[in-house]
Formats: sequence, C-alpha cells, structure tokens
Amino acid sequence: MSTQTHVNTAIQTHYTREDLSEVILAALLKAGKDVNRLTPEDLAPIDQFHIRGRMATLELARAAGLDATHRVLDVGCGVGGTSRCLATEFGCHVTGIDLTDEYCRAAKALSARTGLSHLVEYRQGDATSLPFEDQSFDVVWTEHVAMNIPDKARLYREMHRVLKPGGTLAIYDILAGPTGPVLFPVPWARTPDTSFLVAPDELRDLLGEAGFTVTDWSDTTELARTWFVALAEKIRKEGFPPLGFHVLMGADFQAMAQNQGRNLQEGRIVLGQVVAKK
Repeated sequence: MSTQTHVNTAIQTHYTREDLSEVILAALLKAGKDVNRLTPEDLAPIDQFHIRGRMATLELARAAGLDATHRVLDVGCGVGGTSRCLATEFGCHVTGIDLTDEYCRAAKALSARTGLSHLVEYRQGDATSLPFEDQSFDVVWTEHVAMNIPDKARLYREMHRVLKPGGTLAIYDILAGPTGPVLFPVPWARTPDTSFLVAPDELRDLLGEAGFTVTDWSDTTELARTWFVALAEKIRKEGFPPLGFHVLMGADFQAMAQNQGRNLQEGRIVLGQVVAKK
C-alpha cells in the first residue's frame, strides 16, 4: 500500500460518521430549525468546518474577487458549507470534491434542502489526482485541507492544472507555527500520522514551484486566537450547543478543541489566507 493510500484510508476513518445526514438533521431539529426549509445560515454552525467559520469564508471570497461569472472548485468541500455560502452570497457555480464519501452524500442532501442543487455539485475524489480536465475552473478554493495531505507539491500542481490561465487560487489553511510540535488530537488529526503542516515560507515556495504568483497574503492567527478564546469560554459556560463541529467529530471533539486553542495560543500553529494567480 502506498503512503498516500495508507494516509487516505486513515483520513477517511478520522472523518467518517455513519449516517451523517441523519445525525445532522437530528441536530438541526433539536436546534429548532425547519429541516425542510433550511438556509445556509441555519447550517453555518455545523458546515463551516474551519476556524472562524463563515466569516473567514466571506473574507477569503472578497480577497479572491469572487462573482457570479466564476466557476469554482472547492477542494476538500466537507459537508458543503463553503460551496453553499459562495453560491448564495456570490451566485457562482461551485463543484465540491472530498475524499470522504459520507461528507459528499451529506453535502448533496443538505444542498437539496437549501434549494441550491442548481448551483452546487459534489464528487468523491482525491485532491492530488483531481478528476477534472485541464483549465476547467476560474477559481480553485481550499480551506483547512492541506494539513491532511503529505504530497503538497502534487496537490498544488493539480490545482494549477485545472485552473484556467489567469485563474485564482484561494487558500485558507493551518500552517506550522514557530514554536514547534502540535498537541494532538486536533480536529484534522487524532495523531501525527495524518498531519502534514508546512511553515508559511514553505507554502510560498511550494506555490511558486507549482507556477503560482502570490498576490495577497494575510496572517489571520491573532483573529483566530480571539475567536477561539471566545468560543471556549462560551462552551465552558453553556456546554456544547445542539449544532456544532462536535456533531461531526463525535465525543473526542472537546479534547480536539482544547488542543486547538492551546496550539494557537502557544504559537504551535498559525493561519494563512492566501490568494495566488496562475
């Protein structure tokens, strides 16, 4: 078994929850939502599976200059939160791809219930071997995904390949911080075996080698720290809400969240919002 195949299997095991659509719908009902008439805002607490949630997605979209003419590929789409947000806010057509089958099924089901099936579609697949023709997309988008991918050179080459000339790469990712090793478990990995962080300088080099020119780079670590402290305090006071990432990740999410907060506070991880051009 190749390293990538072994890692892919471990990652799918990490993220998969049986009957995820039903689990999410039950949580929505518990939160008092009308599951037959859902809005992307209803789903935001559970489907924006990255630090600072929907706010971070909208900031990256504005930095990337998204509009309704763009055909977008969302690499590592999860349960479809970002694709639904971009379709609703900007009117663009979004194709999501994710390694985890269960996420793709949940993404389709939730998009149907929000009336967005005409603007979003989902495929199961591997980000380092994208099942799309060359020059198929105006924008390639990815949030909190590369941490699970060891062969980053191949990942960014594939993203470059499927982008049209002059197209935009939009990244929001967790990167290696200056103070050293990550405390596990974290939301993207229970052990170091499926975690592959690079430092900001390494990411710059990887993008350059893949043929990209970085046009915008924001370090959003401080914003993430503030957001995480507020979230942790809210959970400490009120417990977990009916809707949240714990619904996706299960019982050990509390330990993951605590470590994520410490990793941010102690400089073990940093956050980058990056826009680059082909």
